[in-house]
Amino acid sequence: MYLPHQRGPLHDLPDTPEAYDAVLADVAAQALARLTPEGNLEHPDALDDIGDTSLGITSLLALAWQRSKDPRLPEAVHRSLAFHLRERVYRDDNPGYPNLRVRNSGAPYARYVLEAGAHPIGDWPSTVWALLQLVNLLDAADGLLDAEQRADLVELGRGYWSWLTGTTFFNPQEAGNQAIGCVVGGLMLAGHLPPAEGEVLRARALSLYEEKIRAHRVGDRGALLVPEHGGAYDNNYGPISLSFLAQAHRVSGEPVFAEDGDALARYLDARLTVGGFDNGGPRYSEQHSAFESVLGLRYFSARIGADLGRYRGDSRWARHAVKPDGGVDGHFAWMLVWQIQDPTRWHRTPAAAPARHQLRAGSVSVAFDDRMTPALIEAAGTYYLPAATHRQHGFGPVLDGFLLTRPMGEVRVHDVSADGLSAKLVIKPVVGRDHVLRHVRSLYVTDGTLLWTAVAVQRLPGSPYLLAGLPYAADDGDRVRRVAEGAVASAGALRLTHPQTPGIDHFDARAELTQEQAAFALALDPRGYGSPDEGWSHLVSSTALEADPLPDGPADLHVFAVRYGSGAPLTVTFAQGEDGLTVRTDAFTAVIGPVAGDAHGEPELTLRA
Repeated sequence: MYLPHQRGPLHDLPDTPEAYDAVLADVAAQALARLTPEGNLEHPDALDDIGDTSLGITSLLALAWQRSKDPRLPEAVHRSLAFHLRERVYRDDNPGYPNLRVRNSGAPYARYVLEAGAHPIGDWPSTVWALLQLVNLLDAADGLLDAEQRADLVELGRGYWSWLTGTTFFNPQEAGNQAIGCVVGGLMLAGHLPPAEGEVLRARALSLYEEKIRAHRVGDRGALLVPEHGGAYDNNYGPISLSFLAQAHRVSGEPVFAEDGDALARYLDARLTVGGFDNGGPRYSEQHSAFESVLGLRYFSARIGADLGRYRGDSRWARHAVKPDGGVDGHFAWMLVWQIQDPTRWHRTPAAAPARHQLRAGSVSVAFDDRMTPALIEAAGTYYLPAATHRQHGFGPVLDGFLLTRPMGEVRVHDVSADGLSAKLVIKPVVGRDHVLRHVRSLYVTDGTLLWTAVAVQRLPGSPYLLAGLPYAADDGDRVRRVAEGAVASAGALRLTHPQTPGIDHFDARAELTQEQAAFALALDPRGYGSPDEGWSHLVSSTALEADPLPDGPADLHVFAVRYGSGAPLTVTFAQGEDGLTVRTDAFTAVIGPVAGDAHGEPELTLRA
């Protein structure tokens, strides 16, 4: 079974002017065949996300004409623009729309669903999208639109902006990508207004970003991020926000958009595995955007010097939005326009500097969460999620059903590279059910092919074990498939266990259910509106790798050792000495310094092959 939404890395898409001309030629051919006598370019099966879609294809036709001068396109642009102005601009309040600040304003907006009152909640983002399609068409208007049509389009842009920023509450869905998109639309519209009016609009757009968006950022993994549907980051929408930040910087030159984009890009780089897999989010867990992400990933990969294009995209939307039959849809057309216009090329090599929330070398990576517990491990092409036991999730020692990963103080981290090896030491103070403070020292070492983890904690009463992950997916190159096992070895006894209790809150990796499906089923709201991150937090138990401690470890410690990427026998020794705890394998020797650290409390680690 393959995961439906994470396929090939986005930087593998052809990225040349010739490739983009071929995309536009295909769009033009479909549009000319679809164009109705009324001028409608909507896909015949379109029901929602519809209010901006004909205008979006119109903007693509305008760009295609700019590049090819195809004589068939100007008439199609004129007819389809007239259709939008005549049939898709609404001025009467949509019945049931809950976010109006001014009733019966007469300001224009675009509808998410055409039928009055059918689904008004989506009208705000649909109007943002319509504004973006509009400004792209204005950018391509020279020699294509007459003065009257251009004036009508500019006036409509004024109206959309007024509705978005005055008639309604701003960003009513608390969706960062929509809010930044609105700001981008304002910045681009300002360039088509008389200078004094344009400067006022530009200032208003920048103030909205500072006061309504940036001021509400939330922290995760050391970064401040614009929230998305109530959470810090979403797999689908986060990279789309990155594209909006790229376009905002391109059109305005304002440093704040570059700074915030750099922060988001570094955050994404740290949480993304080598193979481009990622999961988690308050709106979608495993669904990934595709071409909508390319602009931001490409633009900021060059800025921060990281291979962000390894992010796996949804190949159904490899170039533009499509319907199930593969036919072009105008939704998100503005992103394809910007992607074609931006000359930035992909940065294809990994960032060189160590990142606190990531360990990466070769084909191995560990992404750490805010508490410096692994959130995702990749080794030998297999992806491991945090396992669940007794409603607790993570990687770490377990005693009597209690997982010792929640820090009760500062988590200290130290990175070391030596002899072709990369390592990260994490020292975390924890408290168990007995209320005793202990320090868990977790060492992660990789040679770029294999990953070793060594964990030591002051001796625990009873029989602890190490919760070592949930094998979940594997990389097949251009696809990601579900798995229920991986190549793993332990210096103590190793078990792969599966939930004994049936039910949606006991996740069995052998079943066909995906993580996202289970997460939505466990969420409090219906699919598409509930938070999968919140839903997944309700998981009681899961498939899990469980490793017993080494029987001959130091007398005052419980020690564990696991290797990911090979199932061959693993021999590890731990020895306590004056310099600290020495860990020896057939590949390396590491000395973990005292828990207290150096004179400044910093962890100490030496490593050699």
